Amino acid sequence: MNKSTTVHSARPLRVGGSFRDPSGRVYRQGDRIFRTVTHTGKEQFDFVRRSGLFELLMQDGRLLPFEVITEGVAIPDGFEEAASYVLEVPKLTFVSFPYEWPFPALKAAALLHLDIQLTALDRNVTLSDASAYNVQFIGATPTFIDHLSFRRYEHGEMWAGHRQFCEQFLIPLLLRSLFGIPHNAWYRGSLEGIPVVEFSHLLTWRHYLKKDLLTHIVLQSWLQRSTQSTLRGQDLNKTTAKEGALPMQAYRRLLTGLRDWISSLEPLKKSSKSTWQDYAKDNSYQANELRQKAAFVRDFAAQHLPRQLWDFGCNVGVFAKAAVEGGAEYVVGFDFDQGALDGCYAEAQASQMPIQTVVMDMANISPDQGWMGIEREGLAARRSADALVALAVVHHLAISRNIPFGELLDWLIDLAPYGVIEFVPKTDPMVQKLLVLRADIFEDYTWDFFTDRIAKKARIDRILQIGKHGRTLVSYSRHGYEEICRE
Repeated sequence: MNKSTTVHSARPLRVGGSFRDPSGRVYRQGDRIFRTVTHTGKEQFDFVRRSGLFELLMQDGRLLPFEVITEGVAIPDGFEEAASYVLEVPKLTFVSFPYEWPFPALKAAALLHLDIQLTALDRNVTLSDASAYNVQFIGATPTFIDHLSFRRYEHGEMWAGHRQFCEQFLIPLLLRSLFGIPHNAWYRGSLEGIPVVEFSHLLTWRHYLKKDLLTHIVLQSWLQRSTQSTLRGQDLNKTTAKEGALPMQAYRRLLTGLRDWISSLEPLKKSSKSTWQDYAKDNSYQANELRQKAAFVRDFAAQHLPRQLWDFGCNVGVFAKAAVEGGAEYVVGFDFDQGALDGCYAEAQASQMPIQTVVMDMANISPDQGWMGIEREGLAARRSADALVALAVVHHLAISRNIPFGELLDWLIDLAPYGVIEFVPKTDPMVQKLLVLRADIFEDYTWDFFTDRIAKKARIDRILQIGKHGRTLVSYSRHGYEEICRE
């Protein structure tokens, strides 16, 4: 696990979201990812390393593996701070954030955190925080990425990350489980999670009768208000926090009870399903036409063998699965429909296919956010696909959302060198539904404009019309990309 390796080539760049922890920073250098362990974090890192916990968690995939590549270096070449160790970790295929996860993914991440906490206590180790940003996904499988969050457990200590866990994991899950409201928009606007005090305003007296809600939400909200009231107007230098003691057995019961509760949470069942949850079954084309589309995507993936393919409007994952079957190494599926993405995640989890699900409104993609706009990268900064599929998408954006058709096509083609886009003509029943209550102001939304605009940036490789309504799939290769690859 130890070796001496010199970090070569371009200067490593610090990852924007890693500035908060004095124990170490994360750096990116091309396709390599490094984590420093400073003198501040060395003692705790050494203790956890000796405990064998790292090895145990890495064996079953719960913790991102690492390798110590330098040890005892004053200031490694290209890094900003002195480091006792420099670790190298695998580069994740696609980084996503909690406000982009569907309900079952957030639930899986919460359970992973609690499982790691319980396993760590067996080695006299605990976690210093409960940040949801310490979890990433490989396909549908969550993995913990922050090796410096682990520290020695102090006998009788309280759970330091309890409120953070509630605000970044539990409350976002309860928002949809109790009220049927997806957490994503609120979470994206409040990067540290959904505050206990704010969420408590949504609760009624009936919620106060539930033991789990009373323990983890209501009492914390009262405590926070009481603390703020007590400290208001006082000299903080004269205020000391009361020390509590929580025996390890009680600590375990707290974690286990919370885990059992979260395991039981499900999205609130509504009388009607989400807009596109059954779109693959209930649409304007027949089953054989769906098979044709899947075969087209499968052949496209087999031709280009993309390392990473983005599937816009992935729905329940029919075409993401077809792309993997055709040879795509990894698929990131984007959709704004919660019910559809829940189904896509469940299918990816059950089949263990390399499909990662992301909640995203393509007319309002995730921006750069946080401190100085660099802490959480927007979708544009994470652009990493070498192929994309956009089926049954452009007519919704161009007609329902008034996105200029030409700009939309340019944006899609610029995202990846190879792609498949579906054109749905105005004569199609689905487009007719979109136009029924509004004037047709979309003069550019024509087949000729569609193909001409693609041809300005790419070579059209294949065209396939599906069914009687004129739905047509077009695959293309961006101009000059193949020549660039050969060079």
